[in-house]
Amino acid sequence: MTDLPSFDTIKFDVADNIATITLNRPDRLNSMPPAMADEIRAAFDYLPALGARALLITGEGRGFCSGADLGGDRASSAVGGGVNSRRVLRNHYNPMLLSLANLDIPVVVAVNGPAAGVGCSFGLSGDFTIAGKSAYFLQAFVNIGLVPDGGSSWLLPRLIGLPRAAQMMMLGEKISGEQAAEWGLVYKCVDDAVLLDEARALAARLANGPTVALGTMRKILRQGLSQSYADTLDTEAQGQFIAGNSADAAEGVLAFQEKRKTAFQGK
Repeated sequence: MTDLPSFDTIKFDVADNIATITLNRPDRLNSMPPAMADEIRAAFDYLPALGARALLITGEGRGFCSGADLGGDRASSAVGGGVNSRRVLRNHYNPMLLSLANLDIPVVVAVNGPAAGVGCSFGLSGDFTIAGKSAYFLQAFVNIGLVPDGGSSWLLPRLIGLPRAAQMMMLGEKISGEQAAEWGLVYKCVDDAVLLDEARALAARLANGPTVALGTMRKILRQGLSQSYADTLDTEAQGQFIAGNSADAAEGVLAFQEKRKTAFQGK
């Protein structure tokens, strides 16, 4: 069994086939310096060896992530000059987000308190985002004279349409957890007291599912957003070939024939 790594800006744990990444800078509302993005990406690399079949992401304390770290050394932040901003995004934040999108396991995000700036983009990048009633989503960039990053210009119009995406990005208005659920921006909104319980229950359900099929499904969904109908039909056929040759697919058929509950092993 691979030993769990230790990190400076995040907590990382794997139990019952569920990996949990907790952003751990509560004194700064879990603002994300480049080093945190690097640590999150590094944690992803351990998931297969640790047997993780689902990933849960949340934030420590009273906030999910207040955005890129604007304090301290601006030279190491995502702001402080166009050339530097581009370099930091390309070298740190973007690789982390691409790695998240390419994971082979489903991802649940529990958003507690503010999810602002790149924290908003990150919080919406899982397969299921559950928001607490204290949560809000804020595209804060316009308020400091910047443009959205973290993939939000691609993600938001696809989640909620152009008018609402423009509202969030160009007006810089907070969207509450309840409003986000009404818009379809998140999976659902729940009381803060049960947020982690709800998220863990969903992660457990996914971790006990057919992992090969779920991992293939999440990739097909994302590819379908930019493919033609014909290309998506072909992608589905290829995905069905992959999932259909898994041990879990064989178990699913056998359980159906024997009229019993499935016992998927994630293989």
